[in-house]
Amino acid sequence: MTSPAPKDVPVGSEGIRLGPFMKFAGILDSGGDVKEAIIDGYVEVNGEVDRRRGRQLQVGDVVTFEGRSFRVQL
Repeated sequence: MTSPAPKDVPVGSEGIRLGPFMKFAGILDSGGDVKEAIIDGYVEVNGEVDRRRGRQLQVGDVVTFEGRSFRVQL
């Protein structure tokens, strides 16, 4: 079974940091929840766990949390 295609999330600029992207995309509602999920290693960027809230995402990067994927778009 394959995972569903990532949902495209237009951010309106070339890049955005991981923490704000997760809130903007509606992945999690609060900054505290975002911080906890990232630090605890539940968030993947392009298939690899990333524990940096401030990681700079670029257009085309895919963020995955709890089996749902979201792709950064312009």
